[in-house]
Amino acid sequence: MSLNHPSVAIVGATGAVGTELIACLEQRDFPLRSLRLYASQRSAGRSLMFRGDGLPVEVLTEDGLAGADIALFSAGSATARGFAPAAVGHGAVVVDNSSAFRMDAGVPLVVPEVNEGAIASHRGIIANPNCVAIIAAVALWPLHRAVGISRVIAATYQAASGAGAAAMAELRNATGAYLAGRAFAPTVLRHPYAFNLFSHDTAVDRDTGANGEETKVVQELRKIMQAPNLPIGITCIRVPVLRAHSIALTVELARPIPPAAAREILAAAPGIRIVDDAEGNHYPMPNEASGQGDVLVGRIRRDGSDPSGRSLALFVAGDQLLKGAALNAVQIAERLIM
Repeated sequence: MSLNHPSVAIVGATGAVGTELIACLEQRDFPLRSLRLYASQRSAGRSLMFRGDGLPVEVLTEDGLAGADIALFSAGSATARGFAPAAVGHGAVVVDNSSAFRMDAGVPLVVPEVNEGAIASHRGIIANPNCVAIIAAVALWPLHRAVGISRVIAATYQAASGAGAAAMAELRNATGAYLAGRAFAPTVLRHPYAFNLFSHDTAVDRDTGANGEETKVVQELRKIMQAPNLPIGITCIRVPVLRAHSIALTVELARPIPPAAAREILAAAPGIRIVDDAEGNHYPMPNEASGQGDVLVGRIRRDGSDPSGRSLALFVAGDQLLKGAALNAVQIAERLIM
């Protein structure tokens, strides 16, 4: 690999995460030698701006990935399984945003603020975690490292961005129709979206009662945090927010610590911004999390339901398209060239 100025390819460049990948590379002044953009046949011929120039969007082929040093994939599991091995065969390191390789024991699953060292163990593919797992891990890891976490209970409030650009468009259109008194039939998500919330639309396991999103988050958090037996209970809900996921976390620690001490631990951790103003009732909100890379953490308090005093409650919010996807992938790429 050309460590100083790699050639970079983006697979899935026209999607919601793909366009954020391009923006992140530009905004962070990533020192690349060249950038090539790939998507499906229907996007071929489009041009996307990067550093003042229009770059053509090419049809993805195995041979087209030859010459890339780093390939950032954000095109779904089937595309990743079909093309990532070919990119690796051509000499690229793949950072994949899909779920295709996340639980492969030979593929590191990386949140740089948590387990940057795992990058060195890659064999050509590095997995970008689920967006909820990334946002939760950034907030949980400092407490786990400092005190130890023995249990996590979580409820998520997941934005339309987690289901892609089409779901974001459906939320906009459904909201406009609702306010105008017009009927609107959802086509992207199963349920009406405007002024509504519903369980994350993934298949429910009959034995556990957990849906696919909940299962992914549990498995991935355990892998990222190297805590394979950590008890985690989670309920994932889709809410009518365009972008930025929020999570209510209740964390049982190995020993009691005051909320003020937890706040200090979190405030000193990378990737976190404390938003915890009780007097102003100002806590993490998705509209303030959107468009920036920090995970906002607040409402840090004792969990009154735990008589042992070892549990804390907190609320976090993070941009699903940035820290939950594109930014995390670019941060991984940055570590590859250090």
